[in-house]
Amino acid sequence: MTSNQHGPPGLPELLADWLPRQRWFGGKDRGVSSVKVERSVALRVGDPELHHMVVRVAAPGNTDADRAAARYQLLVGIRRDRPERLDHAGIGSLGDRFAYDAAADTELTTVLLELIARGARIDGLQFTAEPGAELDVTQPSRVSSAEQSNTSLVYGESYILKIFRRLSEGRNPDLELHRALASVGCQHIAAPLGAIESVPGGDRPDTSYGMLQVYVANAADGWHMATTSVRDLYAEGDLHADEVGGDFASEAGRLGEATAHVHQNLATALGSGLAGPEQVRDTAQRMRDRLAAALSVVPDLLPYAEGMRAAYDEVAGLTEPVPTQRVHGDFHLGQVLRSMTGWVLIDFEGEPARPIAERTEFMSPLRDVAGMLRSFDYAARHLLADRAGEQHLEYRAHEWAERNRDAFCLGYAEEAGADPRKHETLLRAFELDKAVYEAVYETRNRPTWLPIPLASIARLTGPDNG
Repeated sequence: MTSNQHGPPGLPELLADWLPRQRWFGGKDRGVSSVKVERSVALRVGDPELHHMVVRVAAPGNTDADRAAARYQLLVGIRRDRPERLDHAGIGSLGDRFAYDAAADTELTTVLLELIARGARIDGLQFTAEPGAELDVTQPSRVSSAEQSNTSLVYGESYILKIFRRLSEGRNPDLELHRALASVGCQHIAAPLGAIESVPGGDRPDTSYGMLQVYVANAADGWHMATTSVRDLYAEGDLHADEVGGDFASEAGRLGEATAHVHQNLATALGSGLAGPEQVRDTAQRMRDRLAAALSVVPDLLPYAEGMRAAYDEVAGLTEPVPTQRVHGDFHLGQVLRSMTGWVLIDFEGEPARPIAERTEFMSPLRDVAGMLRSFDYAARHLLADRAGEQHLEYRAHEWAERNRDAFCLGYAEEAGADPRKHETLLRAFELDKAVYEAVYETRNRPTWLPIPLASIARLTGPDNG
């Protein structure tokens, strides 16, 4: 098992065509000008081979390709024979051999689990099992269909291994926060079982490559549960949200309690602080800066710009210290699972496009609350994108969203001892900041959904301020 700076000959040229077609690749809108192999480690030799690779991908127009390039992690399998079951994972031909995404190959993904179980160290890679973890390495894997920015391998019904695709220097917050929460016995996470990391103290930056966790079997995705409830409401012609069999409010309340509990656990494990007026003004300025950048992308935001700036000015004028701590950072209904025993929060990575330093800052827990409140709005209104003109559904969407936003905040208050809505100025600003991010995303990816964040911005900047 050796390192090869360039990897298998001819592979970088194939990757330049293959990478933009992967759903976890973040540069689809910019394309690829070059792929440079930063390092390649053979984890299995013979036929098939398994290579762990880190590549730098530069986009057209980069003035300094190495500095501006994004780093990605790849698992590349190489075989002489091309089995039909791996056709969908093909990268391309390397002479008389076939290169493919090894995440799709059960024979090779078993190698990763075995290396974690025995705590292997291979040429700068450290495979580690968490203390007390006993792993069954005989379980076959399958690729989860739920991931967007990473790739997750599910082993039987026992484990899930998240492969971080886009890499950043420093420990990934998902791994860091799961370990911290496990250390204080948090009941609302899937316990970490192992990791793939760089060997500490080497000549390369510390990097997290993967995290092994308990697989939450028979769990329902929060987004699916919420949108099913909305469909049930829309199907009823004359019932209110609290009268429909699929009412989600009780679950929203339990989710609020679980969220507050996780926030308390994070503060216990990693500490907390108070942001003074200067830090609060800096937070408000970042919001203004993001709005200024968004206005050039989304002209539809212009009618609301003055109202949003006024909301951010209110934040800048706060004089009372603001409690801060580590938070989830990218919290919405797609980041929670309803298990048989309660809600489980997942994906503590934060927004992958933001630098690690920003994602690991102490922030107000209200940022997470605002993210979930925005998600209730999305769950209620996304179905309206294809049903324009049905005003009675707009009323029902508003009723469902407000009922579940209220239930979430009440559940949070019951656990935390204070209703987050009492901090109206901060919470409204965080919601607006998130809605601006959503407006940019929808403009670039789903223009028919742009009315969802715009409607919320109109509400939050209106005379009643939400």
